[in-house]
Amino acid sequence: MGIPVKPRAPAALHNGSAVPLSDIPILSIDTLRRTVIEGVAGGSELVSFFAVPRARGRFLLLAVLSEPQAAVLRVAASTVKEGWKSLTPECEAAQLFEREMAEQYGLVPDGHPWLRPVRFQPPMPGARPGGAGHATAGVARPLIGDAPFFRVRGEEVHEVAVGPVHAGVIEPGHFRFQCHGEEVLHLEISLGYQHRGVEALLVGGPHKRSLPIAETLAGDTSVAHATAYCELVESLGGTQAPPRALALRAIALELERVANHVGDLGALAGDTGFLPTASWCGRIRGDVLNLTALICGNRFGRGIVKPGGVGFDLDERREMMLAERVRTVTRDAAGAIDLLWKTPSVIARFEGTGSLTAQAARSIGLTGPSARACGVARDVRQDHPSGLWRFVQIPASTWKTGDVFARAYVRALEVQRSLAFVQEQLASLPAGDVRVPVRPLVRGAIAFGLAEAWRGAVCHTALTDARGRFSRYKVVDPSFRNWLGLALALRGQQVSDFPLCNKSFNLSYCGHDL
Repeated sequence: MGIPVKPRAPAALHNGSAVPLSDIPILSIDTLRRTVIEGVAGGSELVSFFAVPRARGRFLLLAVLSEPQAAVLRVAASTVKEGWKSLTPECEAAQLFEREMAEQYGLVPDGHPWLRPVRFQPPMPGARPGGAGHATAGVARPLIGDAPFFRVRGEEVHEVAVGPVHAGVIEPGHFRFQCHGEEVLHLEISLGYQHRGVEALLVGGPHKRSLPIAETLAGDTSVAHATAYCELVESLGGTQAPPRALALRAIALELERVANHVGDLGALAGDTGFLPTASWCGRIRGDVLNLTALICGNRFGRGIVKPGGVGFDLDERREMMLAERVRTVTRDAAGAIDLLWKTPSVIARFEGTGSLTAQAARSIGLTGPSARACGVARDVRQDHPSGLWRFVQIPASTWKTGDVFARAYVRALEVQRSLAFVQEQLASLPAGDVRVPVRPLVRGAIAFGLAEAWRGAVCHTALTDARGRFSRYKVVDPSFRNWLGLALALRGQQVSDFPLCNKSFNLSYCGHDL
């Protein structure tokens, strides 16, 4: 009688770490399925799931699970040549990842409920309207706007279509409401109109364009994406950014969070017709953006985070100016936001609108303030600390009602705590260098970079080839995972609730399209 062979377990890695790809055990596809499904059911979070082309028509599947209790990332891998039994019926968080792989490589997961396109492709020369679109790896993608929609049947059911061209200076996205009277039964969201292929552009890097591409994955999340990218590159090069640089990165990240949260709170006030907070927050958001510009010369933080550290330092005069302006912003933001909670008409409009349960948030893999507003305390800064977050913490801001009020209140808490954190760091900035050289990247490795952006977890994963160059680069922006949350929040609501619900999530089109 032979000795039973113990199945290989998924690798346990840390944020900002790099290991040889050969250290990742290759599991059977059934074991990978079970690992992901049981992991998510047990409280883990599926932060990335993607395919890597291999020789002879095979593909390496990589699933990255966040296990916050142990502060590790569990990486499960398997090789396939065709599709597999879909995870989606048992793990809703996998549905968009599986649709993406079917679209990219023709890997069709058997039993997926609906492999609707994730992103569109521009038409090929001579392509017919409604015909096949651009082919990627031999798989035809639909032309722009040519996608099926779920329809609710019934004599009194009607559709309301919005977009993709909107009445504002925003990016394109199409929303189709299935309604009975004013009640929304189902909202179908169609994105991908601006698919740029940025993951393919990062392959072969790092090169001069790599960091600018990372910074513009989602323009209002430049610091978070640049941080995730740089920590990944540093881990592959065995480089540690200096303490002063880590502090400046964290300050820039929190200023980015504050600017966007303040802007969202003002916009939410505007959607209820409450102009005092709307006006004040519009001005305060500009003040916060100017704080970032004081550090690096760019209001969106481009150029501040660099591999090996930061691109700009603060002299004593600018440190003092920054500290004084942060105190002013703290006072002004508190006053403007406090008006919301003291206005019954605003609270009545916020409470009970667009509610999501904690169970729904966990099931679909919601992330960031939208998840924390449901009582799901997920935060990369605490769950997978890297950089300065290994030494300092900001308490996770949560609420439990999962409605527009909760999403607004969580933002207000984060504004308060992030500004206090910035003041503390400015009062105790370490001395020393702000940047060190980055050594060449290790060959044949895999690395991860996670950051808590203002919308939620940003996840960058890179594989290097025999030359130490990126052979596959995968980005997951929080909007990729959160758009479904908006669709679920609209069920049972009035059509007129959509602007308020939409702004309470404030998701990125380009962050999804990539």
